[in-house]
Amino acid sequence: MKSDRLGGSTGLSGPVFLASALFAGMVVQLAAAAQGLAQDAEAGKVVYDLWCAECHGVNGAGDGPAAASMLPRPRDFTQARYQIRRTGSGQLPTDDDIRAAIRDGLPGTTMPGWPNLSARETEDVIAYLKSFSRFFGMGDPPQPMELGTDPGGGPAAIESGAAAYLALECEACHGPSGRGDGASAPTLEDWRGFPIRAADLSEVWLFNGGSSVDDIHTRVLTGLDGTPMPAASDAMNAGVVTPEEVWALAHYVASLGPSQAPPLNEVVRVGRAEAGLPGDGDADSWGQAEAFYFPLGGQVIEPPRNFAPTVDGVWVQGLHDGNDVALRIQWNDPSRSPDPSWDEWQLKVSETLDMDGAFDLDASLAAVDAEITEDEPRGDAEGEVPRYPDRFYVQFPFEIPTSSQRPYFLMGDARNPVYLWTWDSEQGVGAARGRGLASAEELPEDAVAGQATWSEGRWTLYVRRALVPDPEADGITFAEGATIPVAFQAWDGSSGETERRSSISTWYYILLEPPASNRVVVAPMIAMLLTGAFGLVLVRRAQSGD
Repeated sequence: MKSDRLGGSTGLSGPVFLASALFAGMVVQLAAAAQGLAQDAEAGKVVYDLWCAECHGVNGAGDGPAAASMLPRPRDFTQARYQIRRTGSGQLPTDDDIRAAIRDGLPGTTMPGWPNLSARETEDVIAYLKSFSRFFGMGDPPQPMELGTDPGGGPAAIESGAAAYLALECEACHGPSGRGDGASAPTLEDWRGFPIRAADLSEVWLFNGGSSVDDIHTRVLTGLDGTPMPAASDAMNAGVVTPEEVWALAHYVASLGPSQAPPLNEVVRVGRAEAGLPGDGDADSWGQAEAFYFPLGGQVIEPPRNFAPTVDGVWVQGLHDGNDVALRIQWNDPSRSPDPSWDEWQLKVSETLDMDGAFDLDASLAAVDAEITEDEPRGDAEGEVPRYPDRFYVQFPFEIPTSSQRPYFLMGDARNPVYLWTWDSEQGVGAARGRGLASAEELPEDAVAGQATWSEGRWTLYVRRALVPDPEADGITFAEGATIPVAFQAWDGSSGETERRSSISTWYYILLEPPASNRVVVAPMIAMLLTGAFGLVLVRRAQSGD
């Protein structure tokens, strides 16, 4: 028998033995899960202290060292208020509910999934989580609700669901298009008094608890305990909506956006518009341009960091006509900053995330109620709220790199600055040089034009410039057929995002498609003719017996 370091005296090679062992381990875990493992809270404490306590705290109260930078705040297990359940409103979750949350995480929050925990570790952690609250030791084990059967979707169901959306006043928080811009959105708090955002229903793939119609129906029916999201079962029992209308509502919500995350592309393909470029971001011709999605994350590299950003992604389209290039950029933002109606939200976010150090929330809120009106400028006097604009930057190198080397993605540095297209909801579109975060130096001679519009929780930004800058300007020359690095950065002023506190992307690329060449058509035709001629020669030779 062959003996090796991995397999020992097994007769198997190392890789084969390792694969066999992994497969056997998976079989054991699946079998153990199917049979039901006994739960060991003491063993679960070891796993919890290693992976969970940093956010949820050593005593499970949601007050770990990392919690102060998170929005929404981590779960407080001592109160046994669980959002994602198949049990009724105010009831405890089942072990299956907790197990799914551990395995899949909670999209839209900072809670990741932990699929790498073994079945044994998962069961032990469940036992330890339940030990934080005495409610789990009282009465019979929780049982799932009867959720009913989906009567089916289609246009009629979606239309009925839209009516139920209004009847249940979902628009008050989630807004008319579901982007979290309802009139009540700036006032929302969780049960602990921390600010909480209304879910963006157009980003279905980020839904807390799943993105299928069944998942959405369950969340609507049971509510999200500890949040302002009520249980539709109460409205159903009161006769406001029928069970069929609750299912229809789930189909309507699912129709507001894709259930799967948009595919991530490395390159924005900027198509050639032979008939001319659209004049603004609302032109119908943008419907023919491919849209590319890019996720954004909070800027957490340099202080002050932003662990709870508002803008989490951006859609980009591009067109050029050989002379100018235009980009259409869209992102969701529930507030059109600066917006006085979001002052209270900004103050609470600032206090919750401790963005400014010591903060007198009560005094500032009193100033908001007593002094600030919509016609007043952003606050400068003591006690007033500083109002910040929404902003967006598109970042390029000053020259197209000939290697993989690119500037530092956080707006460059002193040795290798970046070229910026800038937009500010108060100042409009411009150009700048970046030498690091919060260092934009205006380039007034650069002829960058454009404008932005906001509607129902979404900004649409249109930016246009000549491929070749004016001789007096200091900017990049866009070359057709070249891959040009590009990155994105966004600020939500109403959440106190300013300077370094922003959403950012890494470097991607844009590619301006070159004009169609006759060679693209002629070369294949020549190849076809040669192939046909060669085939004809072979046939004639075969017929002649040569």
